[in-house]
Amino acid sequence: MKKYITTLMLGTMLSIMLPIMATTTNAQTRTVRTRSARTVIYKRPNYYRRHRKLVNIGGGAAGGAVIGSLIGGRKGAVIGGLAGAGTGAIVTHKQRPKNHVRRVYRRYRNY
Repeated sequence: MKKYITTLMLGTMLSIMLPIMATTTNAQTRTVRTRSARTVIYKRPNYYRRHRKLVNIGGGAAGGAVIGSLIGGRKGAVIGGLAGAGTGAIVTHKQRPKNHVRRVYRRYRNY
C-alpha cells in the first residue's frame, strides 16, 4: 500500500510541476546585432519544443510503467514501461514537425 501512495504522490507532484516549469522558461529572448546595425531578437523555444521526442517517449514510458505496476507488480512495470515507450515513439513519429507551414491557396474572382 505504501508503494501505491508514494507513486500517486510523485505522479501528482510531477503533473503539477511540469506546466509550471514550462511556463517559466518560455519568455527568454536573445538579442543579436548584425553588420548592418540591425537588431534581431530570437525567442528561445520552451522546454517541450526543444525536447519534444524525449517528453513524449518518457511520458508514455512513465504512464505505462505506472499502469503496469498497478496490474502486475514489478514485472508488469517493466512490460508496461516498454509498451508505453513504444507508444510514445509511434506518437512522436506520426506528429507533424513544428516547422510545418500549411499553405492555403485561395482563388479570388473579380466581378
